[in-house]
Amino acid sequence: MARSSYKSYKRLLLKLSGEALAGTVHGFDAETFQRIAGEIKQVVETGIQIAMVIGGGNVFRGKGLVEAGLDRATGDHIGMLATVINSLAMQDVLEKHGVETRMMSAIRINQICEEYIRRRAIRHLEKRRVVILAAGTGNPFLTTDTAASLRAAEIGADLMLKATKVKGIYNTDPKTNQDATFYRELSYDQVLGERLGVMDAAAVVMCRENEIPLRVFNVLEHNALPKIASGESIGTLVS
Repeated sequence: MARSSYKSYKRLLLKLSGEALAGTVHGFDAETFQRIAGEIKQVVETGIQIAMVIGGGNVFRGKGLVEAGLDRATGDHIGMLATVINSLAMQDVLEKHGVETRMMSAIRINQICEEYIRRRAIRHLEKRRVVILAAGTGNPFLTTDTAASLRAAEIGADLMLKATKVKGIYNTDPKTNQDATFYRELSYDQVLGERLGVMDAAAVVMCRENEIPLRVFNVLEHNALPKIASGESIGTLVS
């Protein structure tokens, strides 16, 4: 793809759900990892900087553990470790694609990755390295969506991308309601007012207050990420 078609964005924050990485099965779907890594490589080669926040729902969900009787803080910390597992896997796949990558964690696990420091993360991005930001915010009671919004604000992202397994934002769950209405564009106030559930309220408010546009798209659609980076209107834009 021509570099000239990628003038819209300098820096993107990609929020990737753990469920999306599972593909059609639980755990890790190798084909999904490989395809996403290949699409990230296409975008990085144009000069656009990419940071990533990856969920852990395909490994462990903190909420599910709480429902099983664990303390909420304990469940959330286990969920953070699940994001570390996914981040390590994605780092390995990206580097096998020839993409220089740095993984940074909000909790200290210095034997396997760097500690998250905002200025260092920005420096890695400026050196055209993909930066994977693991372990959420490092605090319980906050989702990885909130972590993604926070990191997008901290690194000065031009756009936050939320990769899901549906086309974009609907008024109801399209998996259970075939008559659900798809939204091409929304305001943050609409998302909050109509309780559309694309992200938790704290994440939505953080994007709104920092004027970070959000695009929600289907990560299972091939080449969706490069198309969005080149300016195509895919999924739902919230601004």
